[in-house]
Amino acid sequence: QVQLVESGGGLVQAGDSLRLSCAASIRTFSSRTMAWLRQAPGKEREFVAAISRSGGSTYYADSVKGRFIITRDNAKNTVLLRMNSLKPEDTAVYHCAAARLGAGVPTKVETYDYWGQGTQVTVSS
Repeated sequence: QVQLVESGGGLVQAGDSLRLSCAASIRTFSSRTMAWLRQAPGKEREFVAAISRSGGSTYYADSVKGRFIITRDNAKNTVLLRMNSLKPEDTAVYHCAAARLGAGVPTKVETYDYWGQGTQVTVSS
């Protein structure tokens, strides 16, 4: 049974910061690449950021590079996304996602087999 629960979303102004948290109930957490995906109204789900199993490698969409930071704590089964300098175009539901075991491209949405219900992030201009 895999459960991913996100928290930390909200309504903020452009330029503000938010920190999203993901609590993962999954025995193989440390064996999986973890990511944040997002979906805006009327758009497909898109990749935001990913972190390797050990946390030694991170990957970012060009649109968030330099503004967002993804981290993980394998002892606590948590993944964090620190979002700085938020823009109205960052408005979306943000989902924590766990990749399937084995090989997969961290920046592709289809790499991820599990995701949570999501947390809403709204950035006003």
